[in-house]
Amino acid sequence: MPKLRQHGSGKRRGLVSIFSRHCFSILVASSLAVTSFLIPGQHYQFANAATNAYCQLNDNQVTQKEQLLQLSLEGNSQARQEYQSLIAEHATIMQQCRQQNWPQEQAIWLRLYPCDVSPGSIDYVLDRVVNQGYNRVHLEVFYDSQVLLPPADNPTPWSAIVRSPGGDNVDLLKQTIKKGHQRGLKVYAWLFTMNFGYSYAQRQDRQEALARNGEGENSLTFVSDRSQAFIDPYNRQVQEDYHRLVNAVLKRKPDGILFDYIRYPRGSGNQSLVNNVKDLWIYSPASLQTLYNRGTNEKGRALIKKYVNQGNITLKDIKDVDLNYPEEGEPSWQGRPTSSLKAKASLRDRHLRLKSELWFFTVAHAAQGVIDFLSFAAAPAQQQNIPAGGVFFPDANRLVGNAGFDSRLQAWDKFPGSLEWHPMAYSVCDGTDCIVKEIEKVIDNAPQGTEVIPALAGVWGQEYRKHPSLEQQMASLHRAFPEINSVSHFAYSWQEPEVDRQRKFCNLQ
Repeated sequence: MPKLRQHGSGKRRGLVSIFSRHCFSILVASSLAVTSFLIPGQHYQFANAATNAYCQLNDNQVTQKEQLLQLSLEGNSQARQEYQSLIAEHATIMQQCRQQNWPQEQAIWLRLYPCDVSPGSIDYVLDRVVNQGYNRVHLEVFYDSQVLLPPADNPTPWSAIVRSPGGDNVDLLKQTIKKGHQRGLKVYAWLFTMNFGYSYAQRQDRQEALARNGEGENSLTFVSDRSQAFIDPYNRQVQEDYHRLVNAVLKRKPDGILFDYIRYPRGSGNQSLVNNVKDLWIYSPASLQTLYNRGTNEKGRALIKKYVNQGNITLKDIKDVDLNYPEEGEPSWQGRPTSSLKAKASLRDRHLRLKSELWFFTVAHAAQGVIDFLSFAAAPAQQQNIPAGGVFFPDANRLVGNAGFDSRLQAWDKFPGSLEWHPMAYSVCDGTDCIVKEIEKVIDNAPQGTEVIPALAGVWGQEYRKHPSLEQQMASLHRAFPEINSVSHFAYSWQEPEVDRQRKFCNLQ
């Protein structure tokens, strides 16, 4: 596998350092070092850009495009025309290259920052995306209690990412979709789903909306970084808030929409597993009421309440419900086949069976909330024929031992097959075998016709954070699953860490 060049590793240092002082609007200052190649007003022939096997543009074409962008920001109209022509040409080249090379669709995960309101910033980022051979962007539009909507048109309970003076009508989502299309990029909106963020959890009028376990805790005290606020998927207020968000995003006409954090939180150590009903995030009012309503007779509802409140049931509990409801047969709830039970089973045998069945029943109730919320979230997009997808960890629905589960309860194997499935194959091992096995597990469980689009973590040309290079991962993926023809890479911030850091922490004037 050829080693890929890292574009502009020397020349680009000037561009990056300028971000930290005055954002992208001052990027033109660095043009003094590189514009000797271009003379304003002179026409240039844009020969077909040379690309490698990964559809990555060569250094000369990358440098030329950056220079034209810088000159156009200075107000040079000729450079602006030539820059627009060049990005259109690169869009055509990329389309042709991706059609001729595997995979035909290659996406990257991207987060924008308040600094990206600066003129040229989005152009610069999207140009870099194209330079690296991508023809699709997964743009993060809802994360950490922030939305990528203009402050003046934000119908959600979350803060707009853009908060600079005079930025009330700045619509970075709409801008990025438009600029992405100019470059031949599909732009998917990428949203956190059941993680509504710290600020949401601080609202007094949303306390019943938070997921809670049997100790009354919400996820802020459970997750180590204390910033993840997971919600009760059965809560009506939650559904209304998220519905408004999704509709506001779809109003900008993205090419698709992806839902992430479709799960419950994962703690550390022993808290990464659930093996008792009080570990489950089902103790919010709406979730509890829905659970109780799943009982199909009075005996069933009474035992469900005792089990949830006590964390167990006793022999006495069973005797009590038998005495209180003598006209009923066996305790019954959704999914319990009481007709197959032995009529004369001993009290002890009934006790053992009911304890086991109540445990798996409450786990199923928790997992069903995740599945239902994903279907609810994706419905507006599907109604508009906009592709929608679920993002998940292949190992997040593990059975541990005989009756324990991964605390995330991400039952992705039950996600609708009409959605795109985006498994995050981020496992680290000696080589790429564990990555291939994760994707194999997903393909084996996917309904026929489901589009599986693996998400890989890493960078080009080198190992990064123990993840093999993308070249290694892609080669293994292609050998194992030649039928897969769409892949994504996490993330732009990993591939461009210095640029990303400068964009994140610039000082807006």
